[in-house]
Amino acid sequence: MQKLGDFKLPQFFNYPPFFTLQPVKETRDNQVKLWKELILGYCRSQRTFVIGLEEDFPLFSNPVIERSLSHEAREVFLSALVNEGRAEWMDKGHKKCLLLWLRIQEWADYILNFVKENGFEDSVMTIEEIRSGIETRGTELAGIDRGLLVRALKLLEQKGKVAIFKGTSTDDDGVKFSA
Repeated sequence: MQKLGDFKLPQFFNYPPFFTLQPVKETRDNQVKLWKELILGYCRSQRTFVIGLEEDFPLFSNPVIERSLSHEAREVFLSALVNEGRAEWMDKGHKKCLLLWLRIQEWADYILNFVKENGFEDSVMTIEEIRSGIETRGTELAGIDRGLLVRALKLLEQKGKVAIFKGTSTDDDGVKFSA
């Protein structure tokens, strides 16, 4: 089985037609489904939050079979994730895509569970501590995209679960968790 780092690639990754947009609707629908699952699974395992459409991305080529996805195919697969709410275009030109292997609400729920499981109710953490502190090592929060984290925290703030406050710099922005 072929691997990309520590990520095990599915067998179809070595199937050349997988890298060419399929013209038959039923076949293409299946191809899109497989690519969506592969992209989300890989990004989650590698902690990748942003994919640049025009940048080298390990999944978009397979040197073993000398195949690469066309720009059109990349856009089709990422757009399918966007349409499902599993990704968002970060710009109007569709050049960068934010991956949501967990949706914003799911991230908010994850944060609340993390806070409860670790006894952080009624405590204060900076946003940077949440992203890269000792407490979050080995969790889904480790290395989370800052913008994504802030959006999840704002959702929690609207529900009265946290209070977000500005620090003297963005590194000092803080969050107070409610019990």
